[in-house]
Amino acid sequence: MKRWTFLLRPGWIALALVVVAFAYLCFTVLAPWQLGKNTKTSRENNQIASSLNAEPVPVTTFLPHQDSSAPDHQWRRVTATGRYVPSAEVLARLRVVGGAPAFEVLVPFTVDGGPTVLVDRGYVLAVQGSKVPDIAPVPTGTVSITARLRDSETAPPDKPPFKEGGFTQLYAIDTKLAGTTTGVPVAGSYLQLVENQPGGLGIAELPHLDAGPFLSYGIQWIAFGIVAPIGLGYFAYSEVKARRREKASAAQNQSAPVTVEDKLADRYGRRQ
Repeated sequence: MKRWTFLLRPGWIALALVVVAFAYLCFTVLAPWQLGKNTKTSRENNQIASSLNAEPVPVTTFLPHQDSSAPDHQWRRVTATGRYVPSAEVLARLRVVGGAPAFEVLVPFTVDGGPTVLVDRGYVLAVQGSKVPDIAPVPTGTVSITARLRDSETAPPDKPPFKEGGFTQLYAIDTKLAGTTTGVPVAGSYLQLVENQPGGLGIAELPHLDAGPFLSYGIQWIAFGIVAPIGLGYFAYSEVKARRREKASAAQNQSAPVTVEDKLADRYGRRQ
């Protein structure tokens, strides 16, 4: 076991700690992070693909009451008849459409015989980079709309809503936050209008059905977590082998007999 005592030196201990910490992060943080993104992307792609061929159904099919949400039916097309609540209109800021800054316009919609839901009317491009442009009002009276179910976003806790340009602005389409901010409670999922709907504005295209590189990245982090300890073991074994060779070479030099020729060569060679 003495041949392995060099591993107790500070340099080797530090290296081992770094390798162990790196492998731990690979297996518990980095790989799950990428694999989780792959799972989310694949789920969303499947939902979009299935929604393309599904006929619209009444929104109350998935949102029967005020406290309901429909995370398993995101992107599904639904229909609703009711009235907009223009007094509670808000904006979601820091959106990008075609590389340009934009706002998404959000307004509650009271469904006849159903809940009040938050409706994303679509986007408007910002003026001079950050100013709110003129926004066409929603129609009054009873209207029928077709929209896609969307999951609520989560607003950053350190960025509360604020009022600017005559509009209350949010940093995310957070249904709960929108309800508490406007005083009009809405369901857990919101509706994103499709094209040519009453009250609709600029409609963003559906996301591309691309799984992305997340699965391969997750597998790579797992591989890194496996290779790192193996690499440490290889370097430690190589160090042991090098020490063995040095020890054997030193022992051989000490045990080799000194002949008369060696003495004469050493003596006269130095004189020359």
